Amino acid sequence: MNIENHMEPEACSGMEDIRREIDQIDREVISMLGKRFKYVIAASKFKTSETSVRAPDRFKAMLEKRRDWAAAVGLNPDAIEKMYSDLVNHFIEEEMKRWKSHQDHA
Repeated sequence: MNIENHMEPEACSGMEDIRREIDQIDREVISMLGKRFKYVIAASKFKTSETSVRAPDRFKAMLEKRRDWAAAVGLNPDAIEKMYSDLVNHFIEEEMKRWKSHQDHA
């Protein structure tokens, strides 16, 4: 199911509709995060150092952009920053493992 095919919140006739729609959105969000992770792993083969994997300046800029996007749609920027910080720190650790593995086999 594509997000465009979802029932609008105002059209829900009860909690069953609401829960079904939330579950579907969460499935799509998680699927997209899985796709994002694949790009992170693919990036590890182009990185030249641990600093380039961690990319602290990029990380900071990315969080600021996510804060802006959150505010633009009425979400709490602090909550979105924390969510992305936790997620991306996890992804960075996974990317670091892959990067080190590439270095060991080079």
